[in-house]
Amino acid sequence: MKIRVGFGFDVHRLVPGRDLWLGGIRLEHEKGLLGHSDADVLIHAICDALLGAANMRDIGYHFPDNSSEFENIDSKILLKKTVALIAGKGYRVGNVDATVCAERPKLKAHIPAMQNILAEVMGVEADDVSVKATTTEKLGFTGREEGISAYATVLIEKD
Repeated sequence: MKIRVGFGFDVHRLVPGRDLWLGGIRLEHEKGLLGHSDADVLIHAICDALLGAANMRDIGYHFPDNSSEFENIDSKILLKKTVALIAGKGYRVGNVDATVCAERPKLKAHIPAMQNILAEVMGVEADDVSVKATTTEKLGFTGREEGISAYATVLIEKD
């Protein structure tokens, strides 16, 4: 069996008037993430990690932010397409370890739902998807609640 590891990172600005989507679920919050799609930073980081592990460039290459096809798209669709892209090279998702960095909203109670939906979209067990949340202790753009970032590491496998 061949295995490969990938790393992804994404960040989006928080703005009023947008829904907040994280890990494939909508969260109640006074601001949402600004982006061409639904701006789900967690899913975008996972997509980049999967594509990187398969040596297939990045999310912007496959789903450009100047394409009307992807405007306001649900990022779960992008994740499903990403899993199909790596499958085209014979890879499947082994596991995901991801961290969301946000001051608010508090994410602890939402993590199981995120794990379940992400696992379903990727076709893996929920136990294969680790989602963690942290803050920056009020430092930087995250601490000032100007944006949210996410990091993801993935393992992909090929028989």
